[in-house]
Amino acid sequence: MSTDTARRTAAEADTDGTASAPSAAPAPSSGPRRPRIVGRAPARPAPAAAFHSVTAATAALLGLVAIGAAIHEPVLIPPLAASAALVHCAPTLPLAQPRSVVVGHLLGAAAGYAVAATAGGSTWAAAVAAGVALALTTLARTPHSPACATAVVIVLQSPAPGRFVPLLFGATVLLVATAYTASRIRRGAPRYPAYWW
Repeated sequence: MSTDTARRTAAEADTDGTASAPSAAPAPSSGPRRPRIVGRAPARPAPAAAFHSVTAATAALLGLVAIGAAIHEPVLIPPLAASAALVHCAPTLPLAQPRSVVVGHLLGAAAGYAVAATAGGSTWAAAVAAGVALALTTLARTPHSPACATAVVIVLQSPAPGRFVPLLFGATVLLVATAYTASRIRRGAPRYPAYWW
């Protein structure tokens, strides 16, 4: 009970004529009370859940590296690592759903190639490509922030679209498939996906 509440209760008891039990002495005040800062971050996952998510994401990324080594093409690009983190560690977010992962990266690739064709391969063009990718994914209702990075990679590295886009598509499908499988292996894990389309 706070000090003010105790005083109010005692005052009410005195005015209506009822006797009140003696209350404990109020705690000495050391000055104005500061509000306690409480974070809004989600709770830390259980160690088993964190281990499962990290292991599944790492296995998916190692699979992309193995495929790339087999076909002598870089399949693992930084945006796909970010996508793996989303689908395995935050599987219920809209950003992590299959529609957003697959279509988002394809829209990011389209934005990257379009901007590279019109503005060249500068860092200025890469920034514009990321903005265009963000606009496209927002309008298509496929929010996926790593797709913006895909657009940047395309502008700065100019990969051949005939090879890059099919590899990107296959890699995103593989990420979705591994997240689907991993969510069914561990009992109590959130089911992935929350929705397909």
